[in-house]
Amino acid sequence: MRMGEDPPVEVWIADNLLDGAVIAIDSWCISVESAQRYEQAFLKKNQTLLQLSSDLVDEVWKERPPNDALPVNVQPVEFAGRSVAEKINELRERLQHEKATAIIITALDEVAWLYNVRGDDVHYSPVVHSYAIVTLHGAFFYVDKRKVTNEIENYMAENGIDIREYHMVQPDVSLLSSGQLEGSIVNGNLHVEKDIKGVEHLKIWIDSNSCCLALYSKLRQDQVLMLQSPIALPKAVKNPMELDGLRKAHIRDGAAVVQYLAWLDNQMQEHYRASGYFSEANGSQKKEHLEKIKLTEVSVSDKLEGFRAEKEHFKGLSFPTISSVGPNAAIIHYSPEANTCAELDADKIYLCDSGAQYMDGTTDITRTVHFGKPSEHEKSCYTAVLKGHIALDAAVFPNGTTGHALDILARTPLWKNGLDYRHGTGHGIGSYLNVHEGPHLISFRPSARNVPLQASMTVTDEPGYYEDGNFGIRLENVLIVKEANTKFNFGAKGFLSFEHITWAPYQTKLINTALMTPAEIEWVNLYHSDCRKILESYLNDQEKEWLWRATEPITVSS
Repeated sequence: MRMGEDPPVEVWIADNLLDGAVIAIDSWCISVESAQRYEQAFLKKNQTLLQLSSDLVDEVWKERPPNDALPVNVQPVEFAGRSVAEKINELRERLQHEKATAIIITALDEVAWLYNVRGDDVHYSPVVHSYAIVTLHGAFFYVDKRKVTNEIENYMAENGIDIREYHMVQPDVSLLSSGQLEGSIVNGNLHVEKDIKGVEHLKIWIDSNSCCLALYSKLRQDQVLMLQSPIALPKAVKNPMELDGLRKAHIRDGAAVVQYLAWLDNQMQEHYRASGYFSEANGSQKKEHLEKIKLTEVSVSDKLEGFRAEKEHFKGLSFPTISSVGPNAAIIHYSPEANTCAELDADKIYLCDSGAQYMDGTTDITRTVHFGKPSEHEKSCYTAVLKGHIALDAAVFPNGTTGHALDILARTPLWKNGLDYRHGTGHGIGSYLNVHEGPHLISFRPSARNVPLQASMTVTDEPGYYEDGNFGIRLENVLIVKEANTKFNFGAKGFLSFEHITWAPYQTKLINTALMTPAEIEWVNLYHSDCRKILESYLNDQEKEWLWRATEPITVSS
């Protein structure tokens, strides 16, 4: 079932169950927004949404392994850029502005960002299974206390944050609703979160897209202030220290990608007799390689992880590497498995979408290459994707512009050939947090109209083209939104542009320069020149030589 193409799950359920059916849910695992959407869909056949009092999966999963108690870590201010005190004070100002007395924070990356903590509870995302409640006078951190080290205990105490057991969040929300949540020490006395005007005047802020139904159901409806989280935007608009860290992380990451491509080029020539990254010669493409040497989608992506692991501040991958050959590259979110994945093939396109978590930033990069002789069709498709990639990168646009308005720039070169792709063009990226971050995005989807791009946001630039059963192409850089230096300033709105911070070459043998404009060719040459300057100090002599060849200037085909 494909989102956006097939019926939404609630519509499918309503259509396929009888009138009056009862659909049970675990209210901890469904957001308020989803539950309300489900209830609306079920109305037409008088169907009911039922909140279970216990988790039925827990009841049948008798030998479920216990959760690991991995420690919570402090994210130092040298990487976070702002103290917890600053962030909480700013949050309280927002609460007062909206006449709210408290906020319940359930999105894991928002809790991590607000309290400057990180963890290892979720693969690829350095977050902690936790909740937070912040009131005008108190702050609470709900977490399995086995994960709390002495350092974290002291750190939270210094910042006026009460650490409570993870399972206490629901009873505490009930106390909050009744004005009885005991909080921090204020002027030597235990403060109780009770509005002076009475419980009926309490306003508790939740984000319906992230707050689970289990907590929402403990609040009175007239108490709820349902708005987008006030943390989402400050988290998305990076501070100068976060931007500096992201730039540095992407340089080290780019060096790892270059090391990987140089190594893979050598391996493909040596063991598969491929013509290689640079040549289109029709040499022997037959897989006459040693039995012991077999390059697979998984084995080569493991090598890429190895190059990244050598870099400073490396903490792990930011998502499972999409290492895909030929028809597998046409599957947008392909996930190779060691036992079933494809072997590399010099006659087929290879797409690698990967990223890493470093303490100073999160990365996400895609490059598409061919180690044999690409067809003219593959070249023209790659070139169209590259042209869209450049068009978005080079965009200048007024303040107030959304990603919905910019999405067309990346698609136009494909549309001119009757081609397109079925995914968004760009997403925000965290600062040593989630690799996909909102609330902004660049997409054709209506939600991309909701939040304008702002200076100091990050966003990816990743158009693609996918031909089922044949090949897939995607090119991806991370961009920082910045103020543009324009000759004029119509309407005194101010204009914005992009700064790319991803550094790795585009394969020039896949570019049909006859389809490129002089400005696009100049863009590629300047980008490649910058790659040389920025990355060469991280490379050995052989890798440096490979990079110089990969970044030689291109000219218009005769």
